[in-house]
Amino acid sequence: MVISEDSRGPFLPAFLYSSSSPGFIAVERLLGCNCISASASITVDPPPLDGELTTTMTTNPRLLLVQAPSKKGKIETHSPLYYAACTVGGITSCGLTHMVVTPLDLVKCNMQIDPAKYKSITSGFGVLLKEQGLRGFFRGWVPTLLGYSAQGGCKFGFYEFFKKKYSDLVGPEYASKYKTLIYLVGSASAELIADVALCPMEAVKVRVQTQPGYARGLSDGLPKFVKSEGALGLYKGLVPLWGRQIPYTMMKFASFETIVEMIYKYAIPRPKEQCSKPLQLAVSFAGGYIAGVVCAVVSHPADNLVSFLNNAKDATVRDAVRNLGWWGLFTRGLPLRIFMIGTLTGAQWGIYDAFKVFVGLPTTGGAPPTACASREHAKQS
Repeated sequence: MVISEDSRGPFLPAFLYSSSSPGFIAVERLLGCNCISASASITVDPPPLDGELTTTMTTNPRLLLVQAPSKKGKIETHSPLYYAACTVGGITSCGLTHMVVTPLDLVKCNMQIDPAKYKSITSGFGVLLKEQGLRGFFRGWVPTLLGYSAQGGCKFGFYEFFKKKYSDLVGPEYASKYKTLIYLVGSASAELIADVALCPMEAVKVRVQTQPGYARGLSDGLPKFVKSEGALGLYKGLVPLWGRQIPYTMMKFASFETIVEMIYKYAIPRPKEQCSKPLQLAVSFAGGYIAGVVCAVVSHPADNLVSFLNNAKDATVRDAVRNLGWWGLFTRGLPLRIFMIGTLTGAQWGIYDAFKVFVGLPTTGGAPPTACASREHAKQS
């Protein structure tokens, strides 16, 4: 690259621009020297590529703005690429973890549907092993993988989007003051969208897992379901799913953010930025596990309703309450679900943040939601 100048001023020495951060930096005239006039120009031959040196002159003869070279591979926070990366991280974390715990989910669903046959966790595993063999423990794994991958991508990607959007709407002061409310509303908005993606696969999964002989899996279960109940039947459980997943996700994200912030504040004697990446990921897993236990308790009654409604063609919420009873609605299958959701949520946050670290992004939590918004505001000022 050749940098040339016109006759009214010299070229800008290379040491006057910084590569420490992208964007424009201000360079003051050194020693009051009048060597660069307001009308001076700097041209680059050949034209610069993206991220290379470009310059902008101002009418102030003492100020020159120079765009520093950007670091290749660096994802700008809250850019479209940032949200895309968060979506991929959500797909990876939720799809894989839900698929791995399919045996636990299968026993839990059957305990909810047929408590006379599946009396406890241990007897439930025994009945499944006796009747269906080892392969039976993973029945329905394909709709589980696809459904929760779609849900996870929407949930994590839209959460990051809505958290930033709502923080910007209320401004830095209120976003910091009411940060928990930002977490709650942002996660609820994200889950509202995510459940629309999950609902069809959840309907097929429950039917395949709780009705032996109904179908081998997604390939024959989905067409059979649509033929008997129509395409809209796939969304019959959407409202109960919202009732289960929205409170669950609100607790999952708000409690996680709060727990992680408390860990960095009280349990670790140095700021998050000074902690190693493995330590940060350990905090993410611990915060996720504790948050998962809270989620399981809050969302369990709705989980029982979703399983009951998707198992029977014409079932209603009243039928579910009459069959399960109020006590059963809150407690049936709860210990297994606490263990399953705690492990699941801890693993999801660990995988999600590990993916973010892999692509060069910071781990989640440890700072108020307005921190990024404040920096963006400062840049624009």
